Amino acid sequence: MTLANILVHLDSSPRCAMRTALAVTLAARHGARLTGLFAETSHAHRVGVVATWPSEDHVARAGAAEKAFAEATASLGEAARFIDVNRGGEQEILLRTTAITRHFDLVILGQTEEGGRVPADLPEQIVVESGRPVLMIPFAGTYTDVGHRPIFAWHRSRGAARALAEALPLVQPGADALVVQAAHHGDPADEFAPMVVEHLATHGVAAHYHTVMVEEVKLMDTLLNQAADHSADLMAIGAFDHTGFAFLGRGSGTRYIMRHMTLPVLFSH
Repeated sequence: MTLANILVHLDSSPRCAMRTALAVTLAARHGARLTGLFAETSHAHRVGVVATWPSEDHVARAGAAEKAFAEATASLGEAARFIDVNRGGEQEILLRTTAITRHFDLVILGQTEEGGRVPADLPEQIVVESGRPVLMIPFAGTYTDVGHRPIFAWHRSRGAARALAEALPLVQPGADALVVQAAHHGDPADEFAPMVVEHLATHGVAAHYHTVMVEEVKLMDTLLNQAADHSADLMAIGAFDHTGFAFLGRGSGTRYIMRHMTLPVLFSH
């Protein structure tokens, strides 16, 4: 399975360079087009009551982002392009960025950082409203590649099945995968569990299936601990999957992972 059209979100934060480098790696591997979308908050220039857009600040930041993106994607040639969302207000950025992301196979975003210029709601907005799989990169750590040691958050639900399928293009041939199902004490065993491992094997992925017994409040920490124990470089999870993994409430489990993620996560909704 391949990705033909990838989008990476750009801003003026120091973490943007690493996110872009990972996007270039994935685009080169799949022979995909890579689009860099610059979007961050910025005030219009005001003289008295008259406001003009774009402001000098926005132009300077967008220009710097475009130059850095061009340098990072030089190896891709004409398969790389830059887009400025050309808005500085949070609501306008959310609406326009969401509309743009719907036209790609994969969207790569950074985890929300306090004090940054990216709207705090942007990651959740894109996951929920874009209709596209979203690969989110933590604001701490170095990630040069993904998919060698993936972990799949599994539950017998539509969301988990979709997340596994949408993550497969990111999984490397010969990967060592872990499929984790969380269950309560007394839950019946999943009779179809072996089929998950068999399905991954047809894609050249060796997988182990592991069931962990958890209390609801510890579910997402258990997933992150399992990822750490597996030395995982990618987690795939059905986001806001009310019938499956997120039996912590309507989306609270997904939001917990978004806040506390310790590895790149593929959110599928």
